[in-house]
Amino acid sequence: MPNDTSFSGFRGWLPGERLPAKRRVAAVVLAAFLSLTSAGVPAAGGAPLDGTTLDSSTTAADLLATLPVKGRAPKTGYERSLFGPTWADVDQNGCDTRNDILRRDLTGVTYTNSVPCKVQSGILADPYTGTTISFVRGTTTSSAVQIDHVVALSDAWQKGAQLLSTEVRTAFANDPLNLQATDGPTNQQKGDGDAATWLPPNRGFRCEYVARQVSVKARYGLWVTQAEHDAIAGILAGCPGQPAPTSVEPAAPAAVYYANCAEVVAAGAAPLYAGSAGYRSGLDGDGDGAACEG
Repeated sequence: MPNDTSFSGFRGWLPGERLPAKRRVAAVVLAAFLSLTSAGVPAAGGAPLDGTTLDSSTTAADLLATLPVKGRAPKTGYERSLFGPTWADVDQNGCDTRNDILRRDLTGVTYTNSVPCKVQSGILADPYTGTTISFVRGTTTSSAVQIDHVVALSDAWQKGAQLLSTEVRTAFANDPLNLQATDGPTNQQKGDGDAATWLPPNRGFRCEYVARQVSVKARYGLWVTQAEHDAIAGILAGCPGQPAPTSVEPAAPAAVYYANCAEVVAAGAAPLYAGSAGYRSGLDGDGDGAACEG
């Protein structure tokens, strides 16, 4: 197993050594990307990059050129627990990561109580399938929407994460850039596949999907296999200039329209107050600013 824990992305380079021209360009690209995502570079055993507030002009294709290309290491020793507790509250906002991502990716979100944390319901415009999915929390319904690791944990384990500390692996497993709410069966179908073996059925999202994989692998110093590299490069060739993202924006609120109060009640949204999604004067018979309250 490789013993290089450097996050420079270049094995065998020594400080002061002059890199070949092509590798110098790649090094500059990666350095620029990392400088925009964090004040520091993560090291094995050190703090992870944050990278959630700044955008980068670096393209995914340029950043891909900085990733080491190596063979897949054995999966020996992989366990989910090596990436920390499932859905830890790493940002210490009082909500676990799963609910943070549901809140980010769903629209029309309601909560189980007055605390805006545990998501009770919402609507997902699923980028993986191009379909719309209703999420309702429950023992038989929650699995309809699952949270995918864009770079799967076991894939990461076989491509450099074995070298990281538990702290950094926990950050990786809970990094919003590496997480996406999606259709449950589609997530199960993906498993731990990389870009060479699995891509979202929605072709219109594939450029953004592989760009996120590239950014995540650069952020945590992971490598790609040759087949994976070629698959990503082939997709990015069809979308020149695709940016290497450093964050994922919350879903835009969807327009909500209820034909009548029966629909409002059926959606569990009653009463509707002036200024809230779905409220319109036509539903507010007495004009008091609260519709469908009866």
